[in-house]
Amino acid sequence: MKIRDLEENWDLIIIGGGITGAGILREAVRMNLRVLLLEQKDFAWGTSSRSSKLVHGGLRYLKQGKFLLTRDSVFERERLLNEVPGLVEELGFLMPIYKDHGPGKWLIRAGLSLYDTMSGKLHHRFHNAKAFAELAPRIRQENLVGGFHYTDAQADDARLVLRLIQEAAVYGGCAVNYVSVNEVLRDIRGNVVGVSAEDSETHEHRIFSTRAVINAGGVWAEKLHPSPKPNLHLRPLRGSHLIFPSAVLPAEQAFIFTHPRDNRSVFLIPWESVSLFGTTDVDHEEELSVEPFISKEETDYLMEGLEAFFPNMNISVDDCISSIAGVRAVLSEGRLSPSEESRDHVVWRDRGLITITGGKLTTFRIMAWDALKAIRPFLPAVQMVGKGDPVFSAAYDESDKLPPLIWRHLCGRYGQAAWEIVKTADPQDLVPVPDTHTLWAELPFAAKHEQVRHLEDLLLRRVRIGLLTPEGGKEHFPRIQKLCESALPWDEKRWMEEIRRYSELWQRAYGLPNC
Repeated sequence: MKIRDLEENWDLIIIGGGITGAGILREAVRMNLRVLLLEQKDFAWGTSSRSSKLVHGGLRYLKQGKFLLTRDSVFERERLLNEVPGLVEELGFLMPIYKDHGPGKWLIRAGLSLYDTMSGKLHHRFHNAKAFAELAPRIRQENLVGGFHYTDAQADDARLVLRLIQEAAVYGGCAVNYVSVNEVLRDIRGNVVGVSAEDSETHEHRIFSTRAVINAGGVWAEKLHPSPKPNLHLRPLRGSHLIFPSAVLPAEQAFIFTHPRDNRSVFLIPWESVSLFGTTDVDHEEELSVEPFISKEETDYLMEGLEAFFPNMNISVDDCISSIAGVRAVLSEGRLSPSEESRDHVVWRDRGLITITGGKLTTFRIMAWDALKAIRPFLPAVQMVGKGDPVFSAAYDESDKLPPLIWRHLCGRYGQAAWEIVKTADPQDLVPVPDTHTLWAELPFAAKHEQVRHLEDLLLRRVRIGLLTPEGGKEHFPRIQKLCESALPWDEKRWMEEIRRYSELWQRAYGLPNC
């Protein structure tokens, strides 16, 4: 859908197509609102496709005394596990305890016990040094006291955003990518009456009318709505990960370690055929519109941690298959180190313009309802309904064309559309792309139905081939083009340009760190 195809009048306009904006869109359509979401780049372009892929309660927030945030996160984690299997799945964690480094056994036991109490399940267990070494034989054994096993959850972050948008569209919501909002328009009393928007690439301009705007622009939020508190502003913080083939850095379960340099928590996380290691937490001082990338300093920091935790594996940065870097929107008064900043969200109100920023992936629904409650005075006829209803449509019967686990993953990523993918695909395309969980048949479906404007949209966010396979999926380009050429309005010249553009982007922002 293009900007020229959109209607002029809307009850509510949402700015930002990450997890926060997508969650608000999904909840707003329950209220029979005519809702338009506008995203200046691609859906989930920012942090919502570059996270640690965790849907978790935030164990470290207990250390900061954020008990309510942890409780809410645990509740939302459990709800998502029940509602959307195949997209959000349980993930086991191992946490080693050492005599010479990191927190002690009893402190961690207390935190995990409270964590379990919040979820109503017994998720953790302590193993002595011998038993833990059997579970994790590759980690550093020197001064190992033992370690804990506990359970959290994992998701494909970008597909979670797209699934929310898909669910909203079924009930009449509208979301368009590559449309930027330049200005929020007001009447002579200062009340919101609309927005001025343009296509980010063609620069076609439109005015849309509305009485209410929710600004969910993440790190860009203050460009449209400066903080009402003089000493509280958004602090862009970059979190980066190195991605290794699982054959190089095996991880049947996730690990949480305390980095020897600064005592921050870092994670090793299995994801499909790879292992993610991160994340960092540093001030991001580059232009926000430029694709972020991992720095040499961050790379050195992560490799230092890997060498400390896996001293005998001889892993080098050359073993990386890819990297990701995302910029978080964190509220700050400028006094704390990056890792000590709060991950709470905040809501600002200004005569029909509501800004919501901060927060975390797991609590997107709580954030959505906080934003919609704030907008209600400007839409007095709206009934706040559906708060306890499922976010996602129900699970489906198994398909006789796919193995149960593959069908589960497909339903999790696409919901009701999973049947269409299977029904319209050639049998030869109902198999995974090597070293991924992505079926070849997903590529033409996403190209046709999910507003793909560039090859990077398809390979980095609709599916994750660009992160999971060597050189961003280069060896698969011919088959990808053949599968998708009927779904995309690109001639041969455009295909060559898209491949060139994507390859340059991948090398600059997703490839091996420039060390």
